Amino acid sequence: MIKPLSAAIACILMASASAAYAQDAQTPAPDDAKKDTTATNLDGVIVTGTRAPKAIEKIPGAITVVSQQEVQHTLAVTEDATAVLSRSVPGYAESSQAMSNTGETLRGRLPLRLFDGVPQGSPLREGTRNGTFTDMGIISRVEVINGPSASEGIGATGGVINYISKTPDKEGYETTLTTRYSTQGHEDSEGWKIGATFTAKKQAWDFIGAASYIDRGISYDGNGRRIGMNTSGSLASSEAKNLFLKGGYNFGEDGVQRLQFSYSKFKIEGKGEYIQVLGCRGPTDNPPCAVPRTNTSEKGQIFGSKDAFNDFEQYQLEYSHQDFFGGTLVVNAYKADQAMRYLPENSDDKQLIKVPPYPPGFVAIYDQSEIDSRKKGLRTSWTRTSLFNVDGLELHVGVDLVEDEAEQRLALTDRTWVPPMKYTSTAPYAQLSYDIGPVTVSGGYRREDGELEVDDYTTTAFRNSVFVKGGKLDYKADLTNAGIIWRINDGWSAFAAYSKGFTLPNVGIPLRNISVPNQTVAGILDLQPIIVSNNEAGVNWRGKHGSFAGSIYRSYSELGVSLQIDPTTNDFIMTRAPVEIKGFELSGEIIFNDNWKMSALYSEIRGKTSFWSADRDGRFGPGPLHKPMGVLDINPDKLAMSLTWKFLPNADATFGFTRLSDRDLYGKDVRPFDNAKFSYTEKTEGYTLYDASVNYDAGKIGKFTLGIENVFDKQYILSWSQLAGFQNYWAGRGRMTSLTYTIKF
Repeated sequence: MIKPLSAAIACILMASASAAYAQDAQTPAPDDAKKDTTATNLDGVIVTGTRAPKAIEKIPGAITVVSQQEVQHTLAVTEDATAVLSRSVPGYAESSQAMSNTGETLRGRLPLRLFDGVPQGSPLREGTRNGTFTDMGIISRVEVINGPSASEGIGATGGVINYISKTPDKEGYETTLTTRYSTQGHEDSEGWKIGATFTAKKQAWDFIGAASYIDRGISYDGNGRRIGMNTSGSLASSEAKNLFLKGGYNFGEDGVQRLQFSYSKFKIEGKGEYIQVLGCRGPTDNPPCAVPRTNTSEKGQIFGSKDAFNDFEQYQLEYSHQDFFGGTLVVNAYKADQAMRYLPENSDDKQLIKVPPYPPGFVAIYDQSEIDSRKKGLRTSWTRTSLFNVDGLELHVGVDLVEDEAEQRLALTDRTWVPPMKYTSTAPYAQLSYDIGPVTVSGGYRREDGELEVDDYTTTAFRNSVFVKGGKLDYKADLTNAGIIWRINDGWSAFAAYSKGFTLPNVGIPLRNISVPNQTVAGILDLQPIIVSNNEAGVNWRGKHGSFAGSIYRSYSELGVSLQIDPTTNDFIMTRAPVEIKGFELSGEIIFNDNWKMSALYSEIRGKTSFWSADRDGRFGPGPLHKPMGVLDINPDKLAMSLTWKFLPNADATFGFTRLSDRDLYGKDVRPFDNAKFSYTEKTEGYTLYDASVNYDAGKIGKFTLGIENVFDKQYILSWSQLAGFQNYWAGRGRMTSLTYTIKF
């Protein structure tokens, strides 16, 4: 059980070190990373998955580092927080272009998203709202571990995405003012941003403070038609406010100790100016229509409804000691809260009585769901290089403590939808690596020891208002990893790796869907953990004129999770059955000369699961892997390229595209137990989107950036929206033009 945060803070003040301090790398780092002491010089060093700066060429596995330059290029064309990932990370799915990140998987699984090492969102009730939690203008880089990892704790079965905040890197004071104007050519599509960042660095201390405000207009598709408001929350017609503060102080002999505190507050909220008008997919829809039309928006507000929002608040207190018993000690205490509200719905599962059949005079009510999650934790590590005075032998040990709470309510009628849940965990770990000339071998172990506690509750009328007895569930898992990397020469390296990841399923979904009396939490099979095993091999090359990376992988979970649409409610439901995902990905960059550079990436992923789960009464087991995993889990094949031209010493232009391929899926099976027949088909149409940006640095006057998203105003349907679901028929955003002005003084 975790002690109160005040006790954790006291522990840090006595003897700990900060993981985020290691991320900022403002003091000498172990092994080959010592020469890179600022965040801006860390292109060849990462901290995600290792908790301490480590050279990429010594880590077995596929890693993507999204540089600040790539982040800024994406910001030039869009303020979407996850768009930079879909453009830069091979296995990352298309951006949802919404407040939610529905369908945004990494290699077919949900990744763990971190902000300066702190988990965002909660696996207890995954509300698909953990991808938009800060203003991207304060992000210096994004480190992505492609594939399952136990190193960062619960939730990393799909990999780890760590957004790392900026840090002052030069002495003195500096203020940066950023303004932005965007439009799609319609008066109500206009948006603007104003942001200010202040940095200070003076000998032993440093500070950064940033604040921003973003006002977004309504979105239009390529046909000039308003896009419907997303039921999970829209970026369109919203306001976002962000405040970020971080300060640190180095002390002790030679400044080997550091104390750092950071605070982040972010809220994005709908303006409540528009309501959704449902579209129609064609003659087979209900009700049918002759000509398909996507959801759109019109001015108005549903009486009594509240605006959708996403609200994050995060605190961190960190202390570090770079010479603690010959190693680097790291401890990070954090507290993070998230609140989410969704748009009003009058679906059957939101009614006060069970329908259908509909009684005479029945009028459907609207209701809105809200998810609240709260977490606090203590992350510790101690890293010792040259262990036992053996050069190249490194030990990394620590323990993580976490307490995660979540619940979901129907806000307008004050009803419980998902009861209060609390997960507590203690997870010790150890990692050992050894450099033997050009070869590095590594292996590690993590013990997950957690407990889930769920309150008693009664389901909604739609689920027969049954009482469910709460209780406690134990989650214990032994998670291992092993890897080898061979640095063949100055440019080429090859690796092979095995790793396990651990997470809970989206606990809230099976809890709220119980409809049979006399159920207890302890008897719900769908609450069993997800443990993923991943095998991977790949090659990397880095040279003066570019880089290349390629990897092939297979991940398997005996009791995995896949999403499908409930035919009754059109809402998401989980299927617990074996899951196998295979894929390969390529990425590279060519530097032709000082003025021309080209980058490209490609990803291909295939997933299979079973048509049926194991019978609860033990009459039959899960089916074979005959059901293809569709767009809710697996992204279509992706190809992305960009070309950058520095046409003046102080000006450059970038033109790029992202292509998602067409895909047809089909599978069938027969269950021997009862000869039940199953089949699945899915067809999605691909599309290609182009974007462009031009930067001009006018020196003391400031920097001007022109960005164009969807240059050719392509009309398309988002891939995950092509699968019929609850009110989800949305087109993608049409051409957006933005002008950004930045000045430093």
